[in-house]
Amino acid sequence: MEIKVLGTGCANCKMLEKSVINALAEMDIAANVQKVEDIQKIMAYGVMRTPALVIDEKVVLSGRVPPIKEIKEIIEINK
Repeated sequence: MEIKVLGTGCANCKMLEKSVINALAEMDIAANVQKVEDIQKIMAYGVMRTPALVIDEKVVLSGRVPPIKEIKEIIEINK
């Protein structure tokens, strides 16, 4: 599973990255998590609001930091 957190380095972007890593650990799922901060790469996904979450090249969340419970549900649906 390939997971990307899109964001330019704001506090919410960092919080989403940390929450994703924690959710994966709690679910005992191995995934490659990358932080993408390059604005051109972010725009290539069609994301207008960050932070955003991309799982296996599909944008699954944009513009907010959900609770870990919701992140787990998103990961489960998209694995």
